Amino acid sequence: MTTPVHPSLNLPSFVYQINSEGLIFDIFRKKYVVLTPEEWVRQHFAHYLTEHLQYPKALIKIEGAIQLNGRKKRADIIVYGKDTQPFLVVECKSYDVKLGEATFRQSAWYNHSLQAPYLVITNGLYHYCCRIDRENQSFDFQPGLPSYG
Repeated sequence: MTTPVHPSLNLPSFVYQINSEGLIFDIFRKKYVVLTPEEWVRQHFAHYLTEHLQYPKALIKIEGAIQLNGRKKRADIIVYGKDTQPFLVVECKSYDVKLGEATFRQSAWYNHSLQAPYLVITNGLYHYCCRIDRENQSFDFQPGLPSYG
């Protein structure tokens, strides 16, 4: 089986393992997973968080289950703070998906139950981060992502 070729992203590269079936090893879930275009973005972004922004691997949950109106959903990446509360929710899309209001709404909807102070949407080429101000029911786009600590 040939491994699909994925384009370079606007994220640092990282060392990864792809097996003969075309599955990529996810160090966070500790298993091989299907290498879709979205997974390519998710893996790059998760490694960016740990290797470049110094977030501890133990505080990152990939495809974390959440409940929304009695339905199970999965957030692409949930980063927990030192207090074990959700700190950052990341919605990953394929590199060929244009990011827009619908993607941001999906991320905000997932965060409704998590209550993280930061939301990120990314397609691996573009990344948008906003800080949620619950008290004033507003948000502010940030120039970058918050570093750990």
